[in-house]
Amino acid sequence: MGVSRLPALALFLAACGDAAAPVREPPAGMVWIPPGEFDMGSSDGLPDEGPIHRVRVSGFFLDATEVTNAQFRAFVEATGHVTTAERAPTAEEILAQAPPGTSAPPPEMLVAGALVLDVTMKSGWWWAWQPGACWRKPDGVHALGPEQDELPVVHVSWDDALAYAKWAGKRLPTEAEWERAARGGTDGQRYVWGARKNPDGRELANIWQGRFPERNTLADGFEGAAPVKSFPPNAYGLYDMSGNVWEWVSDWYRPDTYSKTPAGALDPQGPDSSYDPAEPTAPKRVTRGGSFLCSDNYCIGYRPSARMKSTPDTGLFHTGFRCAQSP
Repeated sequence: MGVSRLPALALFLAACGDAAAPVREPPAGMVWIPPGEFDMGSSDGLPDEGPIHRVRVSGFFLDATEVTNAQFRAFVEATGHVTTAERAPTAEEILAQAPPGTSAPPPEMLVAGALVLDVTMKSGWWWAWQPGACWRKPDGVHALGPEQDELPVVHVSWDDALAYAKWAGKRLPTEAEWERAARGGTDGQRYVWGARKNPDGRELANIWQGRFPERNTLADGFEGAAPVKSFPPNAYGLYDMSGNVWEWVSDWYRPDTYSKTPAGALDPQGPDSSYDPAEPTAPKRVTRGGSFLCSDNYCIGYRPSARMKSTPDTGLFHTGFRCAQSP
């Protein structure tokens, strides 16, 4: 009877992070992230990246790439899912997340669409509401073609990403899992590939080169999102953990999350609720990894410790996701 317990015990230890080998082969398109501990956060980034704290993470599987247009199309065709951006918002939904006293939106705003970049800033903001913008038409005008199948899907809300993950038998990674995976087993490095941004003069991520938004030198070869696997993987075999598109994770956002995380926490799941001092009435989820719009002068979100946030029902043309799976 004692012998029969050993296989179960071995599986338990692997799942708890006491064994480095996966309990089974990685599913197609996924890689094994071994259990371990690391210093999460940064002391030279934005305030919500600190304090640095030690975290333990159990082993798990993670998609090698961001979910692509082709993969998301298969999900939509199988389920009939209609994304948030493809549904017209109501005035009540908008006002529920707006500061008190906000006027009701005009009727022309109550149409299906999403936010796209407006470098002219005609509205005084970087973003403009584009009717018709969605994962099928990222700019709101031009439909995706087969040649864009390997681009990361964008204009997906957190709710859309969660629906896809459940359909695929997966889940969204936690912030701790995502950062552990992004660092590729290294600790304390500023970038997912090491200490220097451009070793040997190479561009290792799809970000904005030049001064945002006036000039993009396109030194990396891409103006917008790049097909997955366009840049070298990190030490775990993961692509685009830096740049390309922001990626949804499971955690609620709070700027003080790390100060409330116990030292040596095992698999932290993040706070139970959200709070953003800049928009107290709008609960938000975390995104990670930066995007093709991140630049040195405006956004340094391509560092593995960088955090961004957005409301769960928001889809943006530089935000996508990848999925995780427990062993």
